[in-house]
Amino acid sequence: MRPNIEELIKTLKRQKGQYVPLAELGIHPKIKEKFIGRPIKDIKDEVEFWHKAGYDYIKLQPAVDFNPAKINVSEKDASEKEGTLAYDWANEGQGIIASFDDFERYVFPEPSDFDYSAFEKVKDYLPEGMGVIGQYGDIFTMTWEMMGMEGFSMALFENPDLIKALNDRLGELVVSMFEYFAQSDVVDALWYSDDIAFSTGLLMSPDVLHSYFFPWLKKIGDLARAYDKPLIYHTDGVLWDVFEDIIACGVDALHPIEPKAMDLAEVKRRYGDRLCLIGAVDVDMLCRGSKEQVEAQVKHNIEVAAYNGGYCVGSGNSIPDYVNFENYLALLEAAKKYGEK
Repeated sequence: MRPNIEELIKTLKRQKGQYVPLAELGIHPKIKEKFIGRPIKDIKDEVEFWHKAGYDYIKLQPAVDFNPAKINVSEKDASEKEGTLAYDWANEGQGIIASFDDFERYVFPEPSDFDYSAFEKVKDYLPEGMGVIGQYGDIFTMTWEMMGMEGFSMALFENPDLIKALNDRLGELVVSMFEYFAQSDVVDALWYSDDIAFSTGLLMSPDVLHSYFFPWLKKIGDLARAYDKPLIYHTDGVLWDVFEDIIACGVDALHPIEPKAMDLAEVKRRYGDRLCLIGAVDVDMLCRGSKEQVEAQVKHNIEVAAYNGGYCVGSGNSIPDYVNFENYLALLEAAKKYGEK
């Protein structure tokens, strides 16, 4: 099938297209390399993967370093760990910013430091009909990670001004990216990711989210509406207490409908008229299940969520390197088999 970004946009806007699109937030490079049969070296290789796998878009991020001074990151961390925030920063105790002195000493990037060259280069390689989704996230997540979960939680009562200062600095930086996405002629849709829940409840109370998360999501939603580009929002977990808040921020599509947290059919019944739903194929099944189980799950998801449009096939989180490759192929094939109208 040829890529057709307009069909994807139609689906994200909860309309019924000619087929059920595929959508994925993250796919590990090892999976991509296995799919195309060679290493992923540049933007041309990325485009080839997303195109051949059957996606209507390529997802791009600006090149960003939120820790240019490499604070608390060893040379080994910097070379071996994905991203610039070392994984052990997301700790249960105290993070790297515990006071205003820490905040003032920390070296933040400037919006001018962000590298959008991939967005310029991709134009030379896009097949006809293929689009681009601009993606970034984690304003709220970076806020609590940089303070540590315990430090953040104590500061909610003892030092909320510090949380606000850090949250505002990070929010302004990330929103600047979405200003670029919204205004870019290359970008067709926006995708914001920021986890606010886990499988049994919200990560924080709704009041905390209303202070430090939803205002930023609303700013991004306003940008999407102003430039008439659909907005996808990613968070894991159970969201029944905040669905109305998510919708009020201008979100068009919700990803990934984590299967162990929420039932896809119930989410569709309750909110499918206002949200496109993406995902809901369990990652554990993709890792340890059979191809037949994956096919059956994709078929079921299409039946319960795509009957009037507004659903994209995808995993219940992402495609990590430990996913069974044959099961990932089964997902792609089942989407084509059962998703054609």
